[in-house]
Amino acid sequence: MSAKKLAIFDIDGTIFRSSLLIEITEALITEKIFPEKVRDIYNKDYENWSNRKDSYEKYIEAVVNAFVQNIKGVRYNDFTKVAKKVITSHKNRIYRYTRELVKDLKKKKYYLLAISNSPKAVVDEFCKKWGFNKAYGRVYELDKSGKFTGKILYEKLISDKAKILKRAIKKEHLTITDSVGVGDSESDIAFLKLVKKPICFNPNSKLYQHAKLAKWKIIIERKDVIYYL
Repeated sequence: MSAKKLAIFDIDGTIFRSSLLIEITEALITEKIFPEKVRDIYNKDYENWSNRKDSYEKYIEAVVNAFVQNIKGVRYNDFTKVAKKVITSHKNRIYRYTRELVKDLKKKKYYLLAISNSPKAVVDEFCKKWGFNKAYGRVYELDKSGKFTGKILYEKLISDKAKILKRAIKKEHLTITDSVGVGDSESDIAFLKLVKKPICFNPNSKLYQHAKLAKWKIIIERKDVIYYL
């Protein structure tokens, strides 16, 4: 059997015009599964980022902390119901450039792989909608009764996107020849180094500086204009 061509995407901020983690956290609060006070953990960081006084990374880190601190004891079935609502509501909240790229690569029979630090259950729902073959996300442990324990499983693996890519290539019989990778932050550099056609889409400063030195393709989508740098 011949190896399949590979395309790997980060999801949050690269295809999805937000963060799946942010949206699921907000939805869990709205559904009263998380208490209202959870927003207090990240509201200040959100304001600082929104007002360009601090970084988006710091804001996201605060949302991660809020989620991890409150997921313990939540029933998996309740969580997945909310995840499906989030995707139903936000499934088309995506960038035009990456939307068309995904469609084009699917027509060319690429194996579409997604890696995200958002919870796997909501990542799976999103990627199912857009026809991805495989999705990796943060896995949270369940107890025997189907409730989250608060423990993150395989955390080191999920944090190492290059390792995930290498594992997928071997497990799914993929080829790196003509491979495509799309990312938006420095955490994506590891897998972008491995593919033949790295694309930095709306990159943050650290990825942008690296991409310039490496002569990688840099693309910015702003309002209804797509810029090729």
